[in-house]
Amino acid sequence: MSVENLSIFSGNSNKPLAKKICDYIGVPLGEAEVTSFPNGESFVKINENIRGRDVFIIQSISPPSNHHFMELLIMIDAAKRASADRITAVIPFYAYARQDRKDQPRVPISAKLIANLIVAAGADRVVAVDLHAGQIQGFFDIPVDHLYAFSVMHEEISKKDLHNLVTMSTDLGGVKMADAYARSLKSGLGFVAKKRYSGTQVEATSVVGDVDGCDVLLVDDMTETGGSLYAAAKLIKERGANRIIAAVTHANLQDLAYERLSEGVLDELIVTDTIPVETRDLPIKVLSVASLLGETILRITSNRSVTDLFMIKGY
Repeated sequence: MSVENLSIFSGNSNKPLAKKICDYIGVPLGEAEVTSFPNGESFVKINENIRGRDVFIIQSISPPSNHHFMELLIMIDAAKRASADRITAVIPFYAYARQDRKDQPRVPISAKLIANLIVAAGADRVVAVDLHAGQIQGFFDIPVDHLYAFSVMHEEISKKDLHNLVTMSTDLGGVKMADAYARSLKSGLGFVAKKRYSGTQVEATSVVGDVDGCDVLLVDDMTETGGSLYAAAKLIKERGANRIIAAVTHANLQDLAYERLSEGVLDELIVTDTIPVETRDLPIKVLSVASLLGETILRITSNRSVTDLFMIKGY
């Protein structure tokens, strides 16, 4: 497959992932300066000719989210002004995704604003992984390829000796994702009802589904403090579950999350490298989405379908 017209660049949010993607494709990571002035302003200079080329910019909007988002916008603008033929923003982690609707008076729909700014900067296409809400695809007036990390996690989960498996969502909103996992893994399905008191405090109130004597797979799209996972796992363990494994796509783990993981309520946490993750000698398994994103880039640049990449097996 010809990649002669392909150029890949990366901001500073996740260069290790960008390099893995380039290794999968077999092209070098593009030369670009992405730095900051002493006052915090971002500066970008693309150090190679990209006139008429198919350009892919890899950048997770991970903490510091605002800074990395500005890097993405400025890189898109730089590529546009350098006469790139097509610019695709590859966003493994899309921040502000939980602000996807007005659930209170006088609040913004920040996920839509982020989409507007990406389009206004000059992106022609977006690739994202496990958006928190599927409707975010509709916030863009350009094509969006929405990929699912389950295709990466399936092999790892299937290798485990799990018995009487039940797949559970940490809340009602994630049941659709859990259902997709359950269908593919041919497992039972359930969810945990919860009350959230703050960004760090969550109470699991009830379990919908039978977990007594079962191994349980908890699924979620993102975790930061581990509050939902911790509360759900504790209640599920009290209801008689055996092993409890969690599969989470985006793991922006804070110190509180590591403290909760160290208590051993979860037997293992499986995450991806959409955001750089430290394991800290805890039972955290990091899987790479590099092959998924690399294959997507190859198919886009050769104008082939990516449908079978973002279809979840069995769903």
